[in-house]
Order: sequence, then structure tokens, then C-alpha cells
Amino acid sequence: MPKITVEIPEELSEQLASVGDRLPELLALSLHQPPLPAYIYHYILSFLTSNPTPEQIAAFSPTPEMVARLCTLLQRHKAGEITDMERQELDEYERIEHLIVTIKAGNLPYLKSRS
Repeated sequence: MPKITVEIPEELSEQLASVGDRLPELLALSLHQPPLPAYIYHYILSFLTSNPTPEQIAAFSPTPEMVARLCTLLQRHKAGEITDMERQELDEYERIEHLIVTIKAGNLPYLKSRS
């Protein structure tokens, strides 16, 4: 099994000592994290579970922070400077956008019937 040597702060060393032989498992788990921070998924799920009206669904949009991050990722992609992790993040934003567009498209008949 390969060995890796890294320098870490003392407080992190103490935390790692407390996990003992679970360190390889924890490292593997940390490499399989979702590409986006949990608060983004929470924002979307909170909205969807709030029983939104058809008008609220039509008006749903990303937060300004999400838009800013997406713009940054798109600029880096266009410039050819995007990292693999950023590409995964951009791909996840695209999947979420597709989901939201699909939900909004399914919402159109309800908006039309209210007009």
C-alpha cells in the first residue's frame, strides 16, 4: 500500500488521531462529495417542498451567489482554464438547470388555465 506524507496543522493532526484507522475511509468519502455545496441543493429542495404556486414556480431563479459562480465557471470554461473539479461543478449546474426548466415547462398549463 502506498504511503503519503503531508504537513498539516497541529489541530488537524489531533482530529486525525481521533479517527485512527478510519482515515483511508474518510479520505475516500471526501473524494466523492457532490460537486456543489449542500446549501445549493437545500435551497432548491426547500423551494420545491414549500408547495409553490404556479406563479412562484415560473418566477423561481438561482440566488445571486449561484449566478455569480456560474458566470465564473462559464468564463473559465470559455478561456480554457477550467479545472476538472470546476467542470464537474459546471456540469451539475447544467443538470439542475435542465431539471428546473423541465419543472417550469410542466407548470405552463397551470399558468395558462389561471389566465
